[in-house]
Amino acid sequence: MIRTPHATSPLTLLRSHLGWAVGAAYLAATTVPAPGLWMRHTHTLGAAWGLGLPELPFRTPHFLLSLVLFTAGLQVPLHELRALLARPTALLTGLVLHLVAPLLIIPVVAFALRQSPDTDGGSGLVAAMILIVAMPVAAGATVWTGKGDGDQPTTVGLVLASTIVSPLTTPVTMTALCPLLSGEYAGTLAGAARSAGSGFALTGVLLPCGAGIMCRLALPRRLMDRLLDAAVPAAILASLLLTYINASGVLGPFLSHPEPVLFAAALAVAATVCGLSFTLGRTTARVLRLEPPAGASVTLACGMNNSSAGAVLITTALPDRPHVLLPVLAYSLLQKVAAGRVVRARRGRGARA
Repeated sequence: MIRTPHATSPLTLLRSHLGWAVGAAYLAATTVPAPGLWMRHTHTLGAAWGLGLPELPFRTPHFLLSLVLFTAGLQVPLHELRALLARPTALLTGLVLHLVAPLLIIPVVAFALRQSPDTDGGSGLVAAMILIVAMPVAAGATVWTGKGDGDQPTTVGLVLASTIVSPLTTPVTMTALCPLLSGEYAGTLAGAARSAGSGFALTGVLLPCGAGIMCRLALPRRLMDRLLDAAVPAAILASLLLTYINASGVLGPFLSHPEPVLFAAALAVAATVCGLSFTLGRTTARVLRLEPPAGASVTLACGMNNSSAGAVLITTALPDRPHVLLPVLAYSLLQKVAAGRVVRARRGRGARA
């Protein structure tokens, strides 16, 4: 069992004030964007050290994402997953819903944007949303499930299952939705789909998480505890730094040259996709008459996507269009707000019971 940090430890304080920490990361990205912009670029290791080592490309966002996912794998309670073998309905429902939801929601949003006066029919906003909803279930869904007394094994299983199948499902989803785009965005998304299938989803998402799970299985208890003591706070800091890097490419330039229409459109699109995703999950859980804990897990799995992985892929696929990250940042915040509503609703039902 993973040890729980002391109530007054720095890790616990950071977790309890994580919202403020994220806000500080956004503020830093707005006021001091230069370091974040520098870290967005690929750097070469080896040659700069003068040791005769081979030159290796180093991408800070990819490294930080791998650290976060590796730590998520370290914390997977494998013993709790055995319960899913006896009742896999919620797991299968959540996984299918997570994969099908983008194919139902994104075309509706794309059709609405085509009625706007935008010259490319909002293809930039649609491309950003496609790159987000094609990602696996966010590991943060397990945190929200725990806060709402949800079905933790089901949520953990959904995070793992969606991550395992992501090398196949991510490029398939992106390719299927690619015809909704016009102009350069269609070709760019097609290239990103090939990149996701050939390397990103496997090496950037699945392998780090799998490595964490393997370490949890192989390491003795004492060594595992020490590794967690170092990895968990490092992963939280890596997540905050990744937030700063992603935001530095868009918030500073946007505030220096504000575009209210773009901001309103990005917020509206992110809110629509997020709202429809959570609504679809909640409605499906009610129609299938799932138990409330399992229904909450299915709802969170349908609405919460790994926005950090999506943002990293966007910076790789569209490095010259940082404004596309604006709806991604909005979606990242909105899905947490929606998850909080699911948690509060679950708490209220539990209190009445």
